[in-house]
Amino acid sequence: MDSVVVLAGGLSHERDVSLRSGRRVSEALRHADVEVLERDVDSSLVPFLLSERPQCVFPVLHGDSGEDGAIREVFELLDVAYIGAEPAACRAAFDKPVAKSVVRRAGLSTPDWVALPHETFRELGAGAVMDAMASHLGLPLMVKPAKSGSALGCSVVRTREELPGAMVGAFAYGDTALIEHFVEGTEVAVPVIDTGDGPQALPAVQITPEGGIYDYTARYTAGSTSFEVPAPLSDDIAAEVARVAVTAHQALGLRDLSRSDLIIDAQGVVWFLEVNVSPGMTETSTVPLSIAAAGLDMGQVCAQLITQAKARTHG
Repeated sequence: MDSVVVLAGGLSHERDVSLRSGRRVSEALRHADVEVLERDVDSSLVPFLLSERPQCVFPVLHGDSGEDGAIREVFELLDVAYIGAEPAACRAAFDKPVAKSVVRRAGLSTPDWVALPHETFRELGAGAVMDAMASHLGLPLMVKPAKSGSALGCSVVRTREELPGAMVGAFAYGDTALIEHFVEGTEVAVPVIDTGDGPQALPAVQITPEGGIYDYTARYTAGSTSFEVPAPLSDDIAAEVARVAVTAHQALGLRDLSRSDLIIDAQGVVWFLEVNVSPGMTETSTVPLSIAAAGLDMGQVCAQLITQAKARTHG
């Protein structure tokens, strides 16, 4: 078939966001005169891909099933061209503690952290472990699931008393929690695209959530967060956030498209928080905003990525 398949939905907690991203990408591709077929993830997908052999799959799946590399392993098995990083790189990027270790080895700054499974708290005593975390890392803390997206299960902890509730919230979305020192500062999202000339950082998007924390509601409720793009940064800081995003993209072995979430502290230090291999593409997502600010057309960018993926797979 001559169509490109935009794959969205799935069964993760981020299904609704994925469907919105899929609609946005499909619309942009159609405006670029690309024939698009939208598909969900279900038991009919593999037989469909085998029988129809689409030109390329553009996965906009969020959460475990879309970002942990599993669905891309299936594309590899079927010899289907797809947009985005290879499975092993996805696994490393989606596992936040692993990603932080990789970028730290690459010379980037990332807040100190620990990653602990639920069993550790049960076996050693939750109170003692939380006391040790607060003492070693220092308040405030950011608590989040080690593997999750869209800020689900994330909490800022400013007092020791808030820590148990934050841990419960994180464990609701996974068996392991990442607890890191919370860096106060300016939050920016920096997309990186590679359409054939090497990874390039797009304009940084400054994020100012109405409630102070860029959580799930702030990300996906229109009007609850203000975005400024290009972010009002000095030339030096703008160059540094671009360097950090590209370095993270390369260190983790990503390709095509990624988005790094960074914090700039009062001293101008740029801190890496996490990277997303399947960033949101909704009407409130930062990647489409950044693409537009760069003077690019989202449909054309996506079409270029498709052309590149097809050449990579089929020669």
